[in-house]
Amino acid sequence: MRHDARITAVLGPTNTGKTHYAIERMLGYRTGVIGLPLRLLAREVYDKIVALRGPSVVGLVTGEERIVPDRVQYWVCTVEAMPQEIGADFVAIDEIQLCADPERGHVFTDRLLRARGLHETMFLGAETMRSAIAELVPKAQFMRRERFSELTYAGAKKISRMKPRSAIVGFSVDNVYAMAELIRRQKGGCAVVMGALSPRTRNAQVDLYQNGDVDYLVATDAIGMGLNLDVTHVAFSALSKFDGRRMRPLAPNELAQIAGRAGRYMTPGTFGVTGEAPELEEGVVNAIENARFTPLRKLQWRSAELQFSRVDRLIASLEAVPDDDWLVRAREADDLSALKTLAAEADIAARLSDARDVRLLWDVCRIPDFRGISGGEHAGLLTNIFGFLHDDGKVPEPWFARQVARIDRTDGDIDTLSKRLAYIRTWTYVAQRKGWVEQDSHWRGETRAVEDRLSDALHTALTQRFVDRRTSVLLRRLKQKESLVADVNEKGEVTVEGELIGRLEGFRFRQDKTATPEEAKAVRAASLSALAPEFHLRADRFYNAPDTEIDYTEQGGLMWGDQAVGKLVKGADPLKPAVQAFVDDEAGADVAQKVERRLQHFIDRKIAALFEPLLAMSRDEALTGLVRGFAFQMVEALGVLPRAAVAQDVKALDQDARGLLRKHGVRFGQFTIFLPLLLKPAPTRLRLVLSSLFKGRDVFPESPPPGLVTIPVIEGVSAEIYSESGYRSAGARAIRIDMLERLADMLRGVDTRGGFEATPDMLSITGMTLEQFADLMQGLGYAAERSERAKVKPAPAADAAPAGEPGEAAAEAETPVAEGEPAVAEGAAETDLPAAETPAEAEMPAEAEAPAAETPVEADATADDAAQADAETPEDATAEAETAAEPAEPEMEVVYTFRWAPRPRRTDNRGRKGGGEAQARSGKPGGKQGGKPRGKGAGGKGKPGGRGPRDTSPKTYQSRPDKKKDRIDPDNPFAAALMGLKDKS
Repeated sequence: MRHDARITAVLGPTNTGKTHYAIERMLGYRTGVIGLPLRLLAREVYDKIVALRGPSVVGLVTGEERIVPDRVQYWVCTVEAMPQEIGADFVAIDEIQLCADPERGHVFTDRLLRARGLHETMFLGAETMRSAIAELVPKAQFMRRERFSELTYAGAKKISRMKPRSAIVGFSVDNVYAMAELIRRQKGGCAVVMGALSPRTRNAQVDLYQNGDVDYLVATDAIGMGLNLDVTHVAFSALSKFDGRRMRPLAPNELAQIAGRAGRYMTPGTFGVTGEAPELEEGVVNAIENARFTPLRKLQWRSAELQFSRVDRLIASLEAVPDDDWLVRAREADDLSALKTLAAEADIAARLSDARDVRLLWDVCRIPDFRGISGGEHAGLLTNIFGFLHDDGKVPEPWFARQVARIDRTDGDIDTLSKRLAYIRTWTYVAQRKGWVEQDSHWRGETRAVEDRLSDALHTALTQRFVDRRTSVLLRRLKQKESLVADVNEKGEVTVEGELIGRLEGFRFRQDKTATPEEAKAVRAASLSALAPEFHLRADRFYNAPDTEIDYTEQGGLMWGDQAVGKLVKGADPLKPAVQAFVDDEAGADVAQKVERRLQHFIDRKIAALFEPLLAMSRDEALTGLVRGFAFQMVEALGVLPRAAVAQDVKALDQDARGLLRKHGVRFGQFTIFLPLLLKPAPTRLRLVLSSLFKGRDVFPESPPPGLVTIPVIEGVSAEIYSESGYRSAGARAIRIDMLERLADMLRGVDTRGGFEATPDMLSITGMTLEQFADLMQGLGYAAERSERAKVKPAPAADAAPAGEPGEAAAEAETPVAEGEPAVAEGAAETDLPAAETPAEAEMPAEAEAPAAETPVEADATADDAAQADAETPEDATAEAETAAEPAEPEMEVVYTFRWAPRPRRTDNRGRKGGGEAQARSGKPGGKQGGKPRGKGAGGKGKPGGRGPRDTSPKTYQSRPDKKKDRIDPDNPFAAALMGLKDKS
C-alpha cells in the first residue's frame, strides 16, 4: 500500500446508497476487490458490474462458486474468500459492523486491520463502527451518508391486514415456513428468501416478488445484508434468534439493519411486528427511526499469524489472546473445533510429519459444515478427505463422483431438496480448491450443474407450496386494470390467463376450493368479470338448442346435457309447472331470462306431447256437467284414478257420458279408471315428477323400470305412489293396472265362492310363480288355501267338456271385485254398466248358484263308480292285488285354492263404516281396496251406501240381464239397427 493511499469509512443507516457508491469508486480504478457478507449479495453485485463492464473482466469468488476470467480486473467476493496480496488499486469491505458478530466477526476484523488497496480502501457499514475504526485505523477518514427516505414505526398488524409489498421476517426455517403458509392462505402467496438458499433459488424467488407475481416476501435476517428489494413495510414475526449457541434478543442496531430494508431510494418505509412478536419498546423505536445506536466497544479477533510447524502450535496460535483493548478473542469456531478433533485421532497424528501436512490439515478443517450435521459426522467426512489428499494427493474421482451422484436427485419435498443443496455445497467447495480433485474444472461444472438443478427444483417446490399462482396472476391483472382473457374448454374447465380457476356448470361458475374467503372473493371477482361474454354466448347457444339436448331428472331437475341448468317448481296446475333457472347473478338478468324462457318452452312441449289425450279432454267443450267434472278429476290425477276413490261419481255416469270419455281413451276398469296410453314409460316418468312436485313431496319416487308386470312393494311407500306409477300394490308385489284388469277378466269365469285354482294363463300374464300369485291374490282380498295332491295327468281331449255348457255362463256371472267398488271389468266397461245397474244375479249366494260348480264333483263321482265296477272283474282284481302288494309312490304337487274372503269392514271413531272405500279414498296403506260386487238395492231402503236387513226370501237368478232393463249402448255401431228391431217388437 502506498503511503498516500486513502482509507475511507462510509457509515450510515440502510438505504443510503453506500454499496452503490463503493461500486462507482471501484470502477474508477483499473483493478479492485470488494468483499461482501453473503454470497447472495456477492452474486447481485457481480451481476451489476458485469452489466456495466462485461463478463470478461469481472471475477466472482465465493466458497462454492468461482468465476475467474483470464483478464480479470474486478473481484467480487465473500469476505472469507477475498484474495490476499493481489495488489488491487481499490479494496472495499461491506457491512463492516459484522466485526462484532460472534461467529464470523474475526474474519471481518482481520480485513479491517489488514486488507488494503494500493490507492484506496473503503469500509462500509453502520455508524456504530466509528469509534472502533477511529481507534484501530488512525488514518481513516469518515463520510456519513443520510437515509434517502423516512422510516417510521407502524405498530403491530395481523397477517390478514398486511399491506402489499411487505416483508415478514423470521429467524428460523420453521418460523419462515409457518408464516409463508399463512400468507399463502390469506393473501394468495409469497416469495421465500433465506441465507441457506443457493443464489439461483434466491434470485428466482426475488424475481417472483419483484415482478409482482406475489406481493409478500417472507425472509430471514439475510435481507438485512444489503439486498435491494422493493419493500415498503418490514414486519418482525419474532424478536429473538438462535446465534449458534443460545437464543438471544436482537439488539436495536440489528433490528434497524433489517427494518431499514423498507423504503427504497426516495420511497418512505415502515416497520412493525406481527404474529406472536410483542410490541417494540419506545426507546427501541426511537433508536431505529433516528439511527442512533450504542457504539460498538469490542470486536471479535483471531490471530492471522498462524504457526504450522506442529499442530499444537497451530492450535495455540489460533487461541492467542489479543493485546488491544478493542479486540476480544473469538469463541471457538467450527474450523478450530474440527482441527482439535482430527488432531486427537492417532491416524491423523501419524500423518502430520511436517508443516506442509499441518497446513493441509488446517485447509481441510476449514471446509464449512454446510450440512449442519453433528460435529462427529462432519469430522468423519474431513478425516476421509484429509486421508485422500495426504496419501494420494487428490480425492479419488470415483469416490467423489459417487458422493455427487447420490445428491443429484430432484424429487422430494422442500426439506429434502434443501438438505441436498447443503450437501452439494460441500462438494462444490472441495471442487473449488485448486488441485484437490482430478479435472477440477470439470467437477466445478458438474457440481454447479447439480446445484442449479436442485435450486430450480427447490424454487418450484417453494412456489407450489407457498404461492397460489392462479390467485396471484388474477390479482396482478386486476391491479394493473388489464382485461382478462377467459377460456372454457369442452370439459367446462375455466381458465383465466392460462390459470385454472374452476368449472362452468351450465350457467353457474363453480370455483375451485380456496383456503380463505378473502382469496375466494378475489378469484371470483376476477373470473366472473372475464366470464361475462362467455355467459352470453352460452345462453344464445342454449336458447337455440333442440329439445333432444334438454331433459328432466326424476327429482325435477332440468339438464342441458350433463349440466344442471334449472329445476321445476310448483305451478297453479299439475300440468302447468313453472321453472327456476340456475344462473349466477353476475351473468345478468338477460341471460337468466333467456335460460328461463327456453326451459319453460321445453317442459311445456314435453307435457303437450306426453299428455296430449288429457289436454285434449280438458279442452273438449262437448264435456259438460258431471262428465266435465269427472274429466277434471282425470286431468288432476294425470290419467290414473283408483276406482274406489270415485265410485259414486262412476255410478252417476250414464252410458252416454261414458261414451264421451271413452272417445278420449278413458278406460273404466274394475280397479282403476285410466288412459292406457299414459301407462307407457315416458308419461309415467313425467307423471311421477309432476304429481310429486304439485303435492310438495320432499323426495320424488323413481319410475319403475319399463316392461315389468310386477314390482316389489317397498315398505313405507304409499298406495298412492304405486297408483301414480301405474301399479296397484297387493301383498309383497304390485301389479301393473292394465294387467290387473286382464286378470280380473279371467276371474269372471271362475267360482270365487266355491273355490278355484290358478290357471296357466293367470300365472303367465302376471309372470309369477304359484306362491307369488297366491300372495298377490291375498292382497286382492282372496283367501288362499295351500294343499298337496297326487299329480294327475291331463285327460284325453275327447273327455274334455264341450264348450258352451251351462257351467261357463254361471262362472262368468261370478265376478270378484273390490268391496265397495263397481263390478266392471274390461268387457263390462265396453257396455258401461255401472255396478248399481248390474243384474241382481251378480249377488247370487253360493248355495243358489248355477250347478256349474257342482259339475266337476258329479263327474268325479261317476268316475269313481265306474272304477269300482271295473275293479270287480277277475282280471282287474288280480292286477289290483298285485298293485296292492307293490304300491307306487304318486308324484305330489302343491295347489292353492282361492276363495273370495274380504276382510270385514271396520267402523271409524264416529260409528261410520270405514276401512274400505273411505280408506281407499284417503290412499292410506291398509285401506281395503277390494270387495265383492253389491247389486242394486244393496244400500238398503234406497240410501246409497246403507246396509238394511238382509232379505232371506227365495229368489231366482239368471246369468244375463233382464231384457226389459237392457239398455242399448248409443256408441255401438249397430245401435240404430237394434233400436229399429226393438221398435218393431
